[in-house]
Amino acid sequence: MVTGFSDTAALDLLHGMLRIPSPSYAEQEVAAYVVDALRTAGFTAGIDAAGNAVGEIRRGPGPTVMLLGHMDTVPGDIPVRRVGDRLYGRGAVDAKGPLAAMICAAAAAAASSGFRGRIVVVGAVEEETALSRGAVEIRRTHEPPDALIIGEPSGCDTVVLGYKGKLDLRYEVRCEATHPSNVLPKASELAARAWGELLALLGPDASHARFDSPGPTLTSIHGELDTATAEFSIRTPPGFDGEHLVKELSARLDAGTLEVVNAVDACRVGRNDPVVRALSVAVRAEGAAPRAKVKTGTSDMNTLAQKWTVPMATYGPGDSALDHSDREHIELPQYLFGIRVLTRALAALDTHLSGESR
Repeated sequence: MVTGFSDTAALDLLHGMLRIPSPSYAEQEVAAYVVDALRTAGFTAGIDAAGNAVGEIRRGPGPTVMLLGHMDTVPGDIPVRRVGDRLYGRGAVDAKGPLAAMICAAAAAAASSGFRGRIVVVGAVEEETALSRGAVEIRRTHEPPDALIIGEPSGCDTVVLGYKGKLDLRYEVRCEATHPSNVLPKASELAARAWGELLALLGPDASHARFDSPGPTLTSIHGELDTATAEFSIRTPPGFDGEHLVKELSARLDAGTLEVVNAVDACRVGRNDPVVRALSVAVRAEGAAPRAKVKTGTSDMNTLAQKWTVPMATYGPGDSALDHSDREHIELPQYLFGIRVLTRALAALDTHLSGESR
């Protein structure tokens, strides 16, 4: 029997998830907790080869809607505590809050007598890492759903239409050991010079503040006179030619090797995307004015959009300005609001997609 979550049970679910530390590569305990919650709600659930928690339920013939959020967090302990309507804890917004909201909404929608179709809920691993292994495994082992909602903190009244892509580079250089006063370039100098050449290639308009411009970051640099390594991350707009950039940068570097560590394209859907419309209508039905935005980071939406051309958008309660911060917390009324929005959106998608399939 499928059962929904009361408000109290929904708060308990999130509180329990926050109490389990789950930095990337150490998600096993929280995955087991999520699976248990899904099974208690009536879903068939288990842990896949990558460590993802996956639950599903079918309520008759109909479309498949997938809800995917991530269980891993960045490192750092934040004592789990409730202060008024705020619940503090690592992952409260990024992204256990959105994932817990998805679990509750999926259970509520599946328990509805009017829902026909299949719901898949995924708690993904390693989203906070370069390779997003959890989402890659879902993409490899699951057929594309009829609609996809990614769980990330967008704000309870906002739908995210897209994300910049990412190009991660590593530059390594070795030089003959020499005295510091020797005129020959040193490895540490060459690594610093590589960062300057990258900035020159990207041009003066490069910025993290704009969706349509590349945004570079010097993520690390370690060097001595004879060896040095620098790592660069470029957030890339739609249509950005990463291969050309790598080729041009390599040509400007006199020594060493430039390696592409990871690359993922930008993604963006339109305001008329069925998932965007369903979420926006649901926000309005709950009494708020829906907003839409694009984000200059990346998410598992990028990873799945590389292969899946299905209706999709990102939504989740929580203030993304608190991502990775020591003040990370979620406003509990907004969390409950997000559950109601997702529940309405699932019902709307079921009706819309079922009508299309007739």
